[in-house]
Amino acid sequence: AFPRDILDCLPPGGPEWVGSFTFHELLVYHMTSPDLIIVWSVGFQTAEDEAVTWREKQKIVYAAQTPPGTKKDTSLLLPSSYCPEYVESSWYQWWEKEGFFRPEQHERLSHRVDQTFALCIPPPNVTGTLHLGHALTVAVEDALVRRRRMQGYRVLWVPGCDHAGIATQTVVERRLLRDGGKRRQDFTRKQFLREVWKWKNETGEEIYHQLRRLGASLDWSRACFTMDPGFSRAVTEAFVRLSDSGLIYRSEALVNWSCALESAISDIEVDSQELSGQTMLSVPGYKDKVEFGTMLTFAYPLEGHDGEVAVSTTRPETMLGDVAVAVHPDDPRYQAVHGKHCRHPFTNRLLPIITDSVVDMELGTGAVKVTPAHDHTDFLLSQRHALPRLTVIGGDGTMTPPCGQWLEGVKRFDARQLVVDALVEKRLFRGKQNHAMTLPVCSRSGDIIEPLLKKQWFVSCEEMAKKAIQVVEDGQLEIIPHHYTKTWKNWLSNISDWCISRQLWWGHQIPAYQVEFPNSTEQWVWGQSEDEARQRAAVKYGVKPEDITLTQGDLPLNLLLTSSTFTITFREFNSHHFPQTTDLQCFYPSSILETGSDLIFFWVARMVMLGTELTGQLPFKQVLLHSLVRDRHGRKMSKSLGNVIDPLDVIHGVSLERLQEKVKEGNLDPRERLVAMEAQRKDFPKGIPQCGTDALRFALCSHKMQGEDISLSISQVLSCRHFCNKMWQTLKFTLGVLGDNTTPVATLGETSALSSLDRWICSRLYSTVAECEQAFETYELHVVTSALYSFWVHSLCDVYMEEAVVHADTEHHVRARQVATSILYHCVSMSLALLSPFMPFITEELWQRLQPFGPGAAAQTPLCLQPYPCSSQLAHWHFPEEERDFQLVQEVMRVARSLRAQCGMTKEKPAMWVVCSPSQAQVLLHFGSAVWTLSRISSLHIYCPHGVDQEELHSIPPPTGSLIGVVDHTCQLHLHIQSGVNIDKRMLLQLSQRRDKIVPKLETILCRVRSPDYLTKVPAHVRQQMDTKVSTDLATVVPLKSSLWQPLMLEAHRCSN
Repeated sequence: AFPRDILDCLPPGGPEWVGSFTFHELLVYHMTSPDLIIVWSVGFQTAEDEAVTWREKQKIVYAAQTPPGTKKDTSLLLPSSYCPEYVESSWYQWWEKEGFFRPEQHERLSHRVDQTFALCIPPPNVTGTLHLGHALTVAVEDALVRRRRMQGYRVLWVPGCDHAGIATQTVVERRLLRDGGKRRQDFTRKQFLREVWKWKNETGEEIYHQLRRLGASLDWSRACFTMDPGFSRAVTEAFVRLSDSGLIYRSEALVNWSCALESAISDIEVDSQELSGQTMLSVPGYKDKVEFGTMLTFAYPLEGHDGEVAVSTTRPETMLGDVAVAVHPDDPRYQAVHGKHCRHPFTNRLLPIITDSVVDMELGTGAVKVTPAHDHTDFLLSQRHALPRLTVIGGDGTMTPPCGQWLEGVKRFDARQLVVDALVEKRLFRGKQNHAMTLPVCSRSGDIIEPLLKKQWFVSCEEMAKKAIQVVEDGQLEIIPHHYTKTWKNWLSNISDWCISRQLWWGHQIPAYQVEFPNSTEQWVWGQSEDEARQRAAVKYGVKPEDITLTQGDLPLNLLLTSSTFTITFREFNSHHFPQTTDLQCFYPSSILETGSDLIFFWVARMVMLGTELTGQLPFKQVLLHSLVRDRHGRKMSKSLGNVIDPLDVIHGVSLERLQEKVKEGNLDPRERLVAMEAQRKDFPKGIPQCGTDALRFALCSHKMQGEDISLSISQVLSCRHFCNKMWQTLKFTLGVLGDNTTPVATLGETSALSSLDRWICSRLYSTVAECEQAFETYELHVVTSALYSFWVHSLCDVYMEEAVVHADTEHHVRARQVATSILYHCVSMSLALLSPFMPFITEELWQRLQPFGPGAAAQTPLCLQPYPCSSQLAHWHFPEEERDFQLVQEVMRVARSLRAQCGMTKEKPAMWVVCSPSQAQVLLHFGSAVWTLSRISSLHIYCPHGVDQEELHSIPPPTGSLIGVVDHTCQLHLHIQSGVNIDKRMLLQLSQRRDKIVPKLETILCRVRSPDYLTKVPAHVRQQMDTKVSTDLATVVPLKSSLWQPLMLEAHRCSN
């Protein structure tokens, strides 16, 4: 029944057992008896469903009268099942009111240590709502913070919110236009700012509400808003000091300009849209879509000579600003025109033909138009060749007077077509073709970025960047993951000066003043106040202060400058609140900065540069970068794709109808809206189920955040909700056991394991704690969550609770039951403490209900201030031999249960023979009771073909006609199946389909593995990968084959009887 390629992998031999094979050989018995089927029983994962499937759960509401801020009543009867709404009620208000998250709480901890852990949350924008990227940041940072707090550290986690200059101004402008039909220009600056503050006071707390719903243990008494007076003072001081040191200067240079916003924007606010060719895009301010992704070619006639020079461009409207034509000095096509001139067909200017090695001979015609005022490369060319710079597109996106009356005031992309038509009319147009390109788009407005020449304020970055590189190379600053260190150095080594001014009204106004006195040119001074600036000007220019007129510029500072001073401002804020304390020495510099990897340059690097320059200290000692969150298909989350997920929708649940309403409420293009809504209908046909905060946080932290991007699906979060219910049922069971116990639970130090299974679960807890300790120190939170989940589900629930506690004979093993009860209590209690940093709500709820049964319970103590478990306190529970040996028991249990499931057995308990080696027999005898109970069998027989006297085992060989499963190459299980096995035809069809899918892939891999030069020419690491693939596929296809034949043979055997 097996494909030829698979049978070819078998070594030659007869009907006897052929020994143990490598990964390249099929791990089956080759046997002659027709009624013996060998099943290699393994677990496998099926592909995730196309859409999230779930059933509505019963909602349970916490109805006790609990005033906000008072402790939740846990004396009420524990509900039958887990419900996030019930669990998450009241706890956060109690934590916050009691000040459990404040560093002052440290002095009250009996287990406190003289160490500090401080960090600032990356401030989200005041305009927005949190997305899953924010939720990941909160989940990771809160896990780190809560653990350190439980370890007795003095902990401070500072919340904050960014004023989001462009985004906020845009939102308020839209609101004023919608509500009153007025534009910003209809207000004075002071009036408009009053409207902005009004909006902020109405909606600004929404971000903080969402952070509380995520369970973030922030010290709200120190919350910072980047427009607070204390923050403004720090930003002003930073500008003045940097200007005094010559690091801030005013100059004319090219900037990223949004014509829709009429403002310069930062690099981080520019999205790159990849175009493969001709593409029609919607642009703000244009009724019709605009064409991009094409390269147009036109000719410049040579002056005084016959001939022409053809140039190619993606932006023909900028040709009105051309001041030269550049060619590569080695390009043979243009050797004859070096130093000559072309005549501009519309402005009649002479354009010199210059040579420069920066020109790409393979792009377009090999000759390029030079427009220094509208292209970054051309701007550098103008510096090297002393070329003029002619601005032909204004800040509002219309063509300027130098273009001529026929184009003046015309919008830039309308002018594009007019220029092309004019070139055609003059017979200078030479064609158009598709051209792959990267289009810069303003993330705030959706506008196409226009490089414009503007007088702006800049920060000189070269020297600060060198220092930032050095602190990493010297080990003073650690970047995690470490592979970002190389990227850090490369980017900072090529950094450009940083434009820090914006053409906005909302934001920190630059503390620079233009000096006006008789016969003066443009001169600027700065100061922390206008009076200070006047005094500086008087000294600088040798005039009396009263003769000087100062005018403060309207430009506000780039929000990145204000955000980059966040930790510095946090220091200033604390000095304002605690001037006579050692607060500054405790919390600055902070311990770590944790943020998304996409912010390493735009925010992290600038914080390091400014923090070091302004304070002489690094703002933090470590940088921890997490991956980006994508949807389950691996796509970047985008409103136009309909895959942006609000964390609160995952926490509370949301209907498909409400998801679609949110899309309609946005500002998507109608066609993009249809695409987004269709994607939602496909991915969430019933909406998103209520998963709760704990499940969302645990799911986010379960991904490897220091590797590739995180592809998160709601199904994964839903699985974590099921884990929450597992925890809930475990606690119910434990409370029942404790309630029946007449002897008080012993302390951890007094509890000693009696049975082999007791020693195993104790050692498993020790190993889990040790694994968590190591993983936390390297910030591998996915390892921590995996270890905790595995211990709770696979060790505590699947094994210990079922065997040691449930099946303890109360008359014969009273002492054993008492010990098992104490061990169960400590396993559950310590597991809750271990999980608390990830799942604060459910662990608090369950721990509070468990504590009355423990030794020395404290009534008003929260779990978040309890000591975090450490391996040293469990040293007397470490039994490595028991752990090692019990792995065989768990494999036997897994294979036995898998065989039962394949035959549809639910209540039946067949007899089981284990054919194994002598050493394995000793292990199985040692854990005999557990094997018998956990495998769900009626009797256990152990048979060793070689090396052991069978009379000692009181066993005989297994009967024929058994269902056989392979544990490993020396251990097999034989289940003696009685007649009456149910045959599921649908199961057979599914198995057949899966087999047909896997076998072709396996044949391809095996063909490569069997090639003669495989071992000599294929690198070891590649062979290891191939071994894993072969092992996985073989371990899947063999049970599929056996599973298809075994039911049919059993059915035939039953019919023949």
